[in-house]
Amino acid sequence: MADQRLLHATFWFKHAPHMPPPKKASAATSSQVHVVLGTDDARVKEAAIRIVQRITPPDAGDFANEIIEGQADNAEHAGQICSNVIQALQTMPFFGGAKIVWLKAANFLGDTQTGKAQAAVQGFENILDVLESGLGAEVQFVLSTNVIDKRRTSYKRLSKLANFEIFDKPDTSKAGWEGAVMAHANAKARELGLSFESGALDLLVQMAGDDTRQLENEIEKIDLYLGERRRCGINTVRGLVSMSRAGVIWEIGNAIGTRDLQRALELLGVLMYQGQNAIGILLGAIVPRVRSLLIVKELASKHRLITNSYSSFTNSLDMLPPSATSHVPRKKDGTGFNAYPLFLALGEASRFTLDELHNSLAACLDANSKLVTTQLDSKVVLERLLVGMLCPRKRKA
Repeated sequence: MADQRLLHATFWFKHAPHMPPPKKASAATSSQVHVVLGTDDARVKEAAIRIVQRITPPDAGDFANEIIEGQADNAEHAGQICSNVIQALQTMPFFGGAKIVWLKAANFLGDTQTGKAQAAVQGFENILDVLESGLGAEVQFVLSTNVIDKRRTSYKRLSKLANFEIFDKPDTSKAGWEGAVMAHANAKARELGLSFESGALDLLVQMAGDDTRQLENEIEKIDLYLGERRRCGINTVRGLVSMSRAGVIWEIGNAIGTRDLQRALELLGVLMYQGQNAIGILLGAIVPRVRSLLIVKELASKHRLITNSYSSFTNSLDMLPPSATSHVPRKKDGTGFNAYPLFLALGEASRFTLDELHNSLAACLDANSKLVTTQLDSKVVLERLLVGMLCPRKRKA
């Protein structure tokens, strides 16, 4: 009887349909891992929220999304946060279905004291191990953070798994930074049905600077103020918009252009009181305006420039020979001249002689050398520079 059962089992094993081995879990794909990265806090947060809303099924229950705050107080806290993320990724909702795990505003992934600690480094490596070993088909992971140390192997591992969106603040010390901010401001204005007179939006961007959150708040403030009116002028911007740090820096440039020494010294005092770096003020506010005044003065003395409108001015620049415009600053993408600072300087250059502007630029170089190589009080160095540039010209006898 036993032999008969053995024969039957052998027959069944030989002739039963072949069953494939269980599938091995594969690494999570870019459709399951989403990283929102950048120094622009407001845009990073908004983009992460949009992603979570987009990937959450309409019929998902209250337990479909699990948000884990990533603000670690210390290395041990960072390690605990990573453990919570792993647990969330490996735990399905009680009623089944999709699940989104969001590690929100993680602050321990950069080159900081907490970020370099073993608990933080190993904790994030453990999260990557889980992602690489495979997630459930309906599990997705979202990470939002201001910075990730790109020198680490963890960043390279994450790059192979994730879909990245990057939102960095523009560098206001470099020419052409206004372009990206202007595009964002235009999009927000269109969303609210607002339009701006010529130069008004440029003024708003310069006053708000690289702070996206403040920029949006100022546009919403203008929207409420205008009511049924839908067009904003320069005077409205001047009267309503609060100046950011970048706005104060830009106002110093305006004070230099109008040769208003008292105003320039007041604004310098504000920035120094706020703890701003003196070299940053020199290179970010004073030198760019002096350079723009000098470029415009030289171009106007040698060539015919059309100055009745911004578009006419840019067209006249484009018509000049390359030898005349080789020193004119260009946009970051290289598509054309960064002409708006020059256009602003057109009416101001008449307050200076060409020799004065050459001497002012040389004085900026001397001030930079003193700030770097001497122990002189930085505020005094910049005050002397402004006094030397902006004091009224002495009339010849």
